[in-house]
Amino acid sequence: MPTKDLMVVLLGPTASGKTALGVELALQLGCRVLSVDSRQIYQHMDVGTAKPSAAERAGVTHELLDLVPPNQPLNLQQFCELAQPLISAELGLGHLALLVGGSGLYLQALSQGLQPPAVAPQVWLRQQLDGLGQSCCHQLLSKADPIAAARIHPNDRIRTQRGLEVLYGTGKPLSSQQGRRAPAFAVLELGLDPPDLRQRIEQRSAAMYANGLVQETEMLQQLFGKDLALLQTIGYAEAVALLAGDLNLEEAQALTARRTWQFAKRQRTWFKNRHKPLWLNPQTALSDALAAIAAAKA
Repeated sequence: MPTKDLMVVLLGPTASGKTALGVELALQLGCRVLSVDSRQIYQHMDVGTAKPSAAERAGVTHELLDLVPPNQPLNLQQFCELAQPLISAELGLGHLALLVGGSGLYLQALSQGLQPPAVAPQVWLRQQLDGLGQSCCHQLLSKADPIAAARIHPNDRIRTQRGLEVLYGTGKPLSSQQGRRAPAFAVLELGLDPPDLRQRIEQRSAAMYANGLVQETEMLQQLFGKDLALLQTIGYAEAVALLAGDLNLEEAQALTARRTWQFAKRQRTWFKNRHKPLWLNPQTALSDALAAIAAAKA
């Protein structure tokens, strides 16, 4: 019998072309795009997170974008609570659920049943951790939960604080609480990783600065303050340095491209170790993806 309930996960490193292919697939299949990106969930962060363009969003409905302002961090459990009803709704309409993104932990939670701890955000604790500083917090996490700390970049303040929040809230390390519950539907993982990825990253980094990244960063500083944690993420951190006079435009753009390439390599490692996608040929990605989806539903 044909498989009715199917989740299709289109994953890959940043700048690999997932957004454009996701739009093409959604148009062909008559479904929505469920975005799985840990920075695109924040409002006012459009250029620096490479959100789908206005034209792409006009042609295909995109969900899970612009969920909260950037000064209200949304953790994995909260994201899953928002995403899972949308997945169920798509399947309930007889559509497939099309997830598109590169945030590995979020994808793993939704497609492999990873169960994040149900610990509510602790505002008072986060304020204390802010006072300690990111370097100290990551060291604390490394001593208390080295497994979780090894998965979190030393500059990732949001995930570092979440690890400590779970630890202090439950008395147990985050890494020991991430159980699994297999999804009640079939899952097909498709991957994009073009051979010219580094060139694509350099081109996209240049386009971000040309399309207003610095102005967007300045606006975020004005709205939410210069201490906004997300301003330390790739692209925004370099734009902050440019605004402060610590980097010129050429240096900021080059550093953004370099940091993005390093991030893309970490994504590749994650997907290699934790996912088993059908890697698509970039030249025939749409037809190959449609064929794989038809086979999965047969």
